[in-house]
Parts: sequence; structure tokens; C-alpha cells
Amino acid sequence: MSNSDPSIQSFDDLSLSESVMKAVKKVGYETPSPIQAESIPHVLNGRDVIGQAQTGTGKTAAFAIPILQNLFLEKQENSRRSIKALVLAPTRELALQIYENFREYGKNLNIRTTVIYGGVPQAKQVRILNQGVDILVATPGRLLDLIQQRKLTLANVSYLVLDEADRMLDMGFVKDVRKIVAMVKHERQTMFFSATLPNAIMSLANELLYQPVRVMVTPEEEMIDKIIQSVYFVNKKKKINLLVELLKNNDLKSVLVFSRTKHGANSVIKLLEESHVRAMAIHGNKSQSARQKALAAFKAKKIRVLVATDIAARGIDVDELSHVINFDLPEVPETYIHRIGRTGRAGLGGFAISFCSQEQLDLLKDIEKHLKMKIPVVTDSAYSIEFTKEVKPNNKNTSRSNKSSNQGKQQRSYSRKRTKNNKVIPKNFSKHDNRNKKR
Repeated sequence: MSNSDPSIQSFDDLSLSESVMKAVKKVGYETPSPIQAESIPHVLNGRDVIGQAQTGTGKTAAFAIPILQNLFLEKQENSRRSIKALVLAPTRELALQIYENFREYGKNLNIRTTVIYGGVPQAKQVRILNQGVDILVATPGRLLDLIQQRKLTLANVSYLVLDEADRMLDMGFVKDVRKIVAMVKHERQTMFFSATLPNAIMSLANELLYQPVRVMVTPEEEMIDKIIQSVYFVNKKKKINLLVELLKNNDLKSVLVFSRTKHGANSVIKLLEESHVRAMAIHGNKSQSARQKALAAFKAKKIRVLVATDIAARGIDVDELSHVINFDLPEVPETYIHRIGRTGRAGLGGFAISFCSQEQLDLLKDIEKHLKMKIPVVTDSAYSIEFTKEVKPNNKNTSRSNKSSNQGKQQRSYSRKRTKNNKVIPKNFSKHDNRNKKR
């Protein structure tokens, strides 16, 4: 595991080229974040890297800046452009964000970057690829489609990055990732960056990386200390009323609301609109243009409420997000950290409010156990309730016995229908019932 180099106090200490430094300073970077200070030197030196850090800590710059620096030094004049660096991202939003970061950091370099993703026509993407690119940011599905159509090749890729690797596996991309990696030459530098590193990620990393340096930056305690957390106990059907009540407070300037499902996100939007609250949603069923339109409106403060699912929220990069509201509690504690971290970006503070209905008490307990703290309960709302007793977990054996008991009752009774003469006659039993068989 890597330890941070205390000698790196600013980007000037990283020995970056003047062109790269100019771009870095223009975006306002002065002091590298811990993930940047630890990762950039290793990437510059050609090492494979596994980087773990929470959201908002600057993971993208940790691999983008050194890749641009190395490609700048390797660049040969008048050489034909080919894809030398490939960055895989699980969602369109994240792919676009990474692409924009590469464009910002490399604006003074003669290096071309493009992005490809599904959900939009491929013609424009293919046209740009045909003009030649050095860095490609892609979602796995569209990348494989274009490779199968022989629209691009990965034969010259020397730098391979998997960003948000944990979400990539959650979304079922592991087979696609293996297919893509198999098309990249063995003599490459590979980097995994992720908010969490479950066993499945480490197993894949051991398979695809060569003697990687592991960089762990988990400032959960520092980040959590800067975020004011609270939870409301509320009836499930009254959550929308509570949300509308909270949004009447103008201190909630920019609010990211998390819904567990796409259907749930749509439902929240509909109910907010009925209460005359302007909001937009982003999730997997929305078209790319609709998702970009919603995100752009939120960033431009044309709307102050954005409703999102966890997968679609990967890639949302909004400065000074004031509030995160968990309309539905996540089923994984690490996801809770990832959600609320969006209001603590770049060391800024913020507010994280959770709604907990009776059936979600166990999820809240898991989150508090992970945080090693109790989240303060707010009771000042008309919709706040008290839970008198805990919900008992479902007993599978009990449910089975109840089911078999019910089945037994169903076998002893049967439907009846009336004839024109109002006589009641039994309805035919199932063909599998012995009573319906000829003797």
C-alpha cells in the first residue's frame, strides 16, 4: 500500500510540463488532493495502480493529468493518431464528465480526446474517430458495438483505466470488460479507480493488473464531520409531503434527491410537479439528451431539485451542492457514503437528510453501524412519526408454512358459477386434480 509523499505540497512538486501546469492552474488547482498526490507519481513512473477514494476527492485528475503528461512527452510530430489511452466508465454522465476533464487539463496540448456512449446515433462519434484520436473515453456497450463494426481498434492502447470499477461490476459489465481488455496489448499500464473495493474488484484487479500499487484514501471521517446529517421517521406514503414541506425552506438551494428505482424517481417528479415544485429526473430510462438537459438545468440553477437513481448519479459533478436527500435509504451502507459525499465535494460542507419508513429501520441500523455513529432524528415536522416497535424480519420457514396452509385451504374449496336457472354448479377442477379424472 502506498503512503503519501510529504514532499508533494503543490502541483509544482510533480514536475509536470509547463503546458499541463498552465491548464491545471487555470481550473484552479493548487494543492493536490490526497488521491492525486499519491497516485500521480506512480502513474508518471509507469506503475499499475488501484486507487480507492470517496466521491469528490479528485479521482479523475489522479489519472487524467499523468496520462496527458506521458502522452505529451511520447508525442511524435506528424505521426498518425491512434487510440493510446482508453478510459472505461459505467454511465454516460460519468463518461462525459471524464471527457470534459481531459479536455480541460489537455487544452494546451496537441492531444485529441473524444467520448463514445450509447443512447445516441453513432454517426457523429464514428466521424470523429475517423479523424484520429489519442484518448478515448467510452462506456463498454457502445465501445464493443463499434469494435464489432470495425470502426476502431484498441491495438495501440498503452494506458487502460477503469473508473468507478465497483459500479461497472454492479451493472453487470464484467464480461464486457474482460472482452475489451483482451483486445488491448499486454504491454500496457492499467489503472482501477473506485469508491469501494469489494472482493470482486480485487479479484479482477489481480487478474488484469501487474504488481499494482494500491492507493487508499478514505477520508470518510473527515468528510462526514463536514456534513450535517439527520433522519426523519416518516410513513412511506407521507414521504412526498415531507419533501414538499422541506423544499419550502429557501436554504435548500440545490437539492439532489435519491430514489431507489427509476419508477420511484418518476413518481417523485410527478408528485412534486403537482405541488408546483420544479424538478427534473435522471435515470437509465431517460434519453441521453433528456439527461444532459436535466443536468445542465440543475448546474445552471434553473431548477433547484434533481431526482436521480444511484447508477445515473455517477458522474454528476455539481459544485456547492447544498443538500442531499435520501428519499429512499440505500441497501448498501457504502452507497450512503457515496450519496452524501456529493454535498461534501472539495472539502465543502453540506446537509444530508434521510427519510426512513418503518420497513427501512434495518437499513438505517446498517448505515449507522458502518458510520459508527447515530444519525440525529428530527421530530419537528407534522409528518414525523414514532416507531413503537421494530419490524420483525421475514421468516422464510413461516412464509412457506403459511403458503402450504393456504394451498391446503384452496384444495378444499372451489369456485362456483350459476346457470340461467340460478342453480349453483361446481366449476371444473384443474386437469391435475384427481377429482376431475374419469374413473
